[in-house]
Amino acid sequence: MVTETITLDTPITRGEQTITTITLIKPKTRGFSGVGLSEILQMNVDALIRILPRMTEPSLTKDDIARMDISDTLQLGMAVVSFLAPKANVQEDCVSE
Repeated sequence: MVTETITLDTPITRGEQTITTITLIKPKTRGFSGVGLSEILQMNVDALIRILPRMTEPSLTKDDIARMDISDTLQLGMAVVSFLAPKANVQEDCVSE
């Protein structure tokens, strides 16, 4: 299972619970159902609001994501986009740096 943990710039508060980190879990193809991959690659906010609840731990709601600080949404979106890159491309990027 491929995961990435993001530390939020602005924690999410749900009642007594404060969420400071989010772990993204890379879904299989079915997890992206109903969301265009091009929308995700463009980091379309509506697409991220639809897809992130399927791949976050703790599980975020659409409302949580809609109320997030935009810099945190961007961080999560960048991680989602990185999940879409073929392993060979990721390894080449690491080697060339």
